[in-house]
Amino acid sequence: MNQDTLNPSALRYGAPITLDEARHVAQAAHDEAARQDWPMAIAIVDSGGHLVLLHRLDNTQLGSIEVARQKAETAVRFKRPTKRFEDALTEGGLHWRLLGMTNLTPLDGGIPLVRDGAVIGAIGISGMQSHQDAQVAQAGADALR
Repeated sequence: MNQDTLNPSALRYGAPITLDEARHVAQAAHDEAARQDWPMAIAIVDSGGHLVLLHRLDNTQLGSIEVARQKAETAVRFKRPTKRFEDALTEGGLHWRLLGMTNLTPLDGGIPLVRDGAVIGAIGISGMQSHQDAQVAQAGADALR
């Protein structure tokens, strides 16, 4: 499911992603990052927001590890891609109040992992520009199908 078509109100939380599924998703993300020669951190959380897998490509900046986890947690908590928050901040106005929230990371690169209309986890990617992080996250999310 493309991140732009997710409707958070129509999604429910499902059984958590398994470690094998998380490995499969992370491998697809790793492969995309490696193809692009992008050093990135890949975080997979389950439907409860708990870290299942963390993977860091060689030479990834250390700060990206925590950011990847935070993006994944944001995507699962709010059942939507983190790009929606980034876009809201770009619009300004009342959206600036998002900056007062301590439980979200408004940077593109976090995508819920959905199966049969249920969020089973999320992937978060960090290491490059947000749109590049999102490209790698989408590659991982697409591997779930």
